[in-house]
Amino acid sequence: MRPNEDLRYVSQARCPSDIRIRFGRAIRRVREEQEINQEEAAERCGLHRTYYSGVERGIRNVSLVNIEKLAKGLKKSLPELFGHV
Repeated sequence: MRPNEDLRYVSQARCPSDIRIRFGRAIRRVREEQEINQEEAAERCGLHRTYYSGVERGIRNVSLVNIEKLAKGLKKSLPELFGHV
């Protein structure tokens, strides 16, 4: 492993500007606005609660299919959801 390899991984996975982090924060804001917990949100979205939690924490690279599930479950259009990112 090259010395910079670890740094690249860390910066991609944990940088606040990373799209996964920003998207997760946006999802959390929407959920909190609706005053529901993660378990309820996951159920509404048709996702497992641990997967949903990973999305909010920015550790999941969410597929388009699951982004659509999140939008529908949280009763937001895709543009509304991404407007928070």
